[in-house]
Amino acid sequence: MLFKKQSEIPSSEITPKSAYLNRRSFLVAAGMAGAALSAGKLITEMSSPLSVNAGTKLDFKKSDLSTHGEELTPLKDITSYNNFYEFGTDKSDPYQNATKFKTYPWTVSVEGLVGKPQKFDVASILKLAPLEERVFRMRCVEGWSMVIPWIGIPLNALLNAVKPQAKAKFVAFESLYDPSQMPGQRIGVLNWPYVEGLRLDEAMHPLATLAVGLYGETLPNQDGAPIRLVTPWKYGFKGIKSIVKIKFVEKQPPTSWNQAAAHEYGFYSNVNPNVDHPRWSQAQERRIGEFRKRKTLMFNGYDDVARLYSGMDLKANY
Repeated sequence: MLFKKQSEIPSSEITPKSAYLNRRSFLVAAGMAGAALSAGKLITEMSSPLSVNAGTKLDFKKSDLSTHGEELTPLKDITSYNNFYEFGTDKSDPYQNATKFKTYPWTVSVEGLVGKPQKFDVASILKLAPLEERVFRMRCVEGWSMVIPWIGIPLNALLNAVKPQAKAKFVAFESLYDPSQMPGQRIGVLNWPYVEGLRLDEAMHPLATLAVGLYGETLPNQDGAPIRLVTPWKYGFKGIKSIVKIKFVEKQPPTSWNQAAAHEYGFYSNVNPNVDHPRWSQAQERRIGEFRKRKTLMFNGYDDVARLYSGMDLKANY
C-alpha cells in the first residue's frame, strides 16, 4: 500500500479569505439579478453537458445544519490538495489527472431492497429536494482538516424516494470504474471499484449529504464530480466520490479501506480522538492553512449523531 507524507502548503499559495468572500458575494448578487439561475432553469440546464462541467453556478439556500464561526478553507486548497486515489495517490494527482474526466452523461442506479428501484441522472436527483449550502468541518484520517461549503441535498431525500424495504439495514455505495479515465485504477493500491457503506439509520441522518457542488458552483472533477457522499462526522475516506450505484442490503457491505487494512480502517470510521490509528494519534489535527494543531472533536463536533451509537463500544466498532 502507498501512504504519502503530508506536505505543508506555503502561506504564499493560500488565497486570502477576503478574495473568496468578495467572489462569493459577486456570485450571490449575480444569481439574484439573473433569472437564468432560477431553480427551474437550473434543473433544465443540468440535463446538458455544459451545465455539469465544473464551474457552473448553482442556485441554493443556506442550511441551518451548517457549522458556524469557522473560517472557510480557500477554494484553491480544497481543489488542489485531495485524496482521490482513482486519479493517483499524491495529494496533487487528482488536480492534475482529472481535468478531462467526463461527468456527462451520468446515472446513479439505486437498487436492492427497495420498492422502487430506479436510475437517476443528476437532474432527477436535484428535483428531490432544494439545493442547500452545508458548511461542514471535514477531518481526514491522516490528521488534516478543512471547512468546506458543500452544495447538495440530504441523502435521505433520495433514499426515501425509492421506498426502502423492511429488510434493508445498510446502504452500499459504488464509484465509477473506468481505468481509461482514472489512471489510479490501473494500480493495485485498492480493489476497484471503490466501495463504501453506511448503516441505514446513518444514511438517513439529516447531516448525510449528496453533494454536487462547493463554493456555489458544481463540483470540480478532483473533488468527486458529479455527485459524492459527505458524512461530516466520519473520516473523509467514507465520502465516496463519483457515485454510480447505491444498493440497499440486509448485511454489512464491504468497504474499500476496510478490505485493504481492516486493523486500520473500520466500517464505522467515526471521528474519535480516543481511538488512534495504529501508526499515529488521532487526538489532534491540523487545519489546512494553519500551522498550529487543534484538538480533535468527538464525531468531528457533530454531537447529534451520538444517539446513533448508543450502547456501542466505539473502540471495538472503530
